Amino acid sequence: MSDSKIVNGLSVDVEDWFQVGAFETTIARHDWDGLELRVGDNVARILDLFDRSGVKATFFTLGWVAERNKAAMRVIVERGHELASHGYDHTRVFTFSPAEFAEDLAKARAILEDASGQAITGYRAPSFSIDARNPWAHEVLAEHGYAYSSSVAPVVHDHYGWREAPRFAFNPVVDSELVEIPVTTAILRGKRLAAGGGGFFRVLPYGFSRWAINQVNREGRPAVFYFHPWEIDPDQPRVAAAPLRSRLRHYTNLAKMADKLSVLLGDFAWDRMDALAEREKPFSLEWAA
Repeated sequence: MSDSKIVNGLSVDVEDWFQVGAFETTIARHDWDGLELRVGDNVARILDLFDRSGVKATFFTLGWVAERNKAAMRVIVERGHELASHGYDHTRVFTFSPAEFAEDLAKARAILEDASGQAITGYRAPSFSIDARNPWAHEVLAEHGYAYSSSVAPVVHDHYGWREAPRFAFNPVVDSELVEIPVTTAILRGKRLAAGGGGFFRVLPYGFSRWAINQVNREGRPAVFYFHPWEIDPDQPRVAAAPLRSRLRHYTNLAKMADKLSVLLGDFAWDRMDALAEREKPFSLEWAA
C-alpha cells in the first residue's frame, strides 16, 4: 500500500460494450438500439464495488446512455458520486466543427441534468479527443460554463494523444476558470507512458499501475484513473467481425478486472474529479496551444 497522502482522481467512462472506439468501424450507430444493453447492471456492480472500498468517483456518462438508464443516473448521485458529461454518442470531438461540438455539449448536458437532477460541470471527450487538431474545444467548454475537463491524453497513441500537452492540470483558455486535468502518464527513460487506466490497467500487470501512480504521487501530484463499465463484464457479447487487434484489446482479462480494481482502490486514496479539479486549480499551469 502507498504511504502517500495524495488523493487521486477516480473516474468511470460510462458507455456500453458496443460504443467503444475498438468497434466503431464494425458496429454502426443506427444499430445500437437493437443490441443488448448491459451498462445499467454494470454500473450497479461498480457502485457496490465503490461502496465496499469506501471511495467516491466521477461517472463521465454518454447522453445516449442516460436517456435509456435514467434511474441509474439518479442512483449515481444519490450514492454520493459525481455525474459528468462524456458527450452524447461517443463522437470524437475533432470530427466536429465548433458549432457542432456546442450542440453536442448542450444535448448531453440537458439529458444528464434531467435524469439526475444535478448540475453538470465536468466533461471528458470521447477517446480523449481534444488534441492539437482542435484546441478550440476548450474555448467552447469555457463558453458553456464547464468548471473542468479531463479530455487530454498527453501521449502518442494510435487512437488519441496530444504529445505536447502538459502532464498535469493546466489552464487552456486565457481569462477563464476552466481547468484541464489530463489523464495520467508516467516517465520511463525520458519517455511518457500512458498509465491512467483503461486497457493499460486491464492488460498489463498490476505492478505497472502501482509504480506509475506512486511516481506521480511522489511528484506531489494526483493521478487520474479511468475505466469503463464493460471492462468488469466478462459475459458481454463477442463481436467476431471486429479486427483481431480490437478484439484482443477489448476482451483481454475482463474476468480479472473487478478484483484488480479492488486492490487498486485499497492501495491509494481516491476522490471525485470535481473535488480534484478544485484542489488542482492553484497549481495549474497557464498553457495555450
